[in-house]
Amino acid sequence: MDPVDFQNYVLEWAALKGRKDLPWQQPVSPYRVWVSEVMLQQTQVAAVIPYFQKFIRQFPDVQSLAIAPLDQVLTLWSGLGYYARARHLHESAKVIVAGNTFPNTLPALMALPGVGRSTAGAILSIAFEQSAPILDGNVKRVLSRCFGVSGWPGNTTVLKELWQLSALYTPEKKVAAYTQAMMDLGATICKRQQPLCLQCPLHSGCIAFVEDRVSLLPTAKPQVKLPIKEKIFLMLVNDWGEVFLTKRPLKGIWAGLWCLPEFSDLEGALNWCDSYLHIEPLYQLQQVRRHTFSHYHLDYQVVFMKTEIREIVLDNSACYCPATNFELGLPAPMKHLLNQL
Repeated sequence: MDPVDFQNYVLEWAALKGRKDLPWQQPVSPYRVWVSEVMLQQTQVAAVIPYFQKFIRQFPDVQSLAIAPLDQVLTLWSGLGYYARARHLHESAKVIVAGNTFPNTLPALMALPGVGRSTAGAILSIAFEQSAPILDGNVKRVLSRCFGVSGWPGNTTVLKELWQLSALYTPEKKVAAYTQAMMDLGATICKRQQPLCLQCPLHSGCIAFVEDRVSLLPTAKPQVKLPIKEKIFLMLVNDWGEVFLTKRPLKGIWAGLWCLPEFSDLEGALNWCDSYLHIEPLYQLQQVRRHTFSHYHLDYQVVFMKTEIREIVLDNSACYCPATNFELGLPAPMKHLLNQL
């Protein structure tokens, strides 16, 4: 398909059917586009919207984000997942403020923590009207189907081909409208499941549609059996309804977030209570739960224990009361457990 025809079909469709009321579109600014694009990495629009709105209310500009404590940033991110994104936003805000201007070139944007080529391209296109290709999940799906690109998009060779197509079909003008249109097309029409092919402006020239291969493209990621890790979490509750939490290291899973103390086995948890709290090991062991990360399954059990101790003074620890408005950055499984309590 000719690039000009492709662009016109997409832009004409977007003028009638594209999304124009997303919160980061009203108004458009480099800061708002950057925050939204980072949030949208591996996360759907519907899930991002309430987090974006809350985040922008708290941090309306890059200066307010740069001076905020990391704990406050992580608290607002709690439940959205992929918490490295929040830490990268916070680190990048400091870099941007120190430079006294928002980066507006591909190398400068990609130098920011957590900003890859596609995110940088989206910022340049939408916020600065500079022609730059993007390749998020939605655009990969549109290009793979339209041009019949087989192979898992995570494969280096396939990814290179998709980037070449994205660059070839990205216009020099109206690039903000085009970039948003491609994301909208992938999200609302060229969907992963049950795509609305007959409503697509590209369907007459779409190889996957013509050859009845829409359900086969993009090629799925090869199945890999995930390893299983096992952990014990200690839910230590005092008579005031407070739960003892520890702050995790800044590297590894749930980095910088507040969690129940973690142990490799039950004996380790009970020994810790004996050593630090000098309490009798009267406990309840809950059933095994599972939380799946991208690279492994985490099977964990919660040891429930009560104590009369009001304050436990240890480094990077806190007594948290779920019944109050006292908020900390909690990963979703921990928040779920505390809500159950």
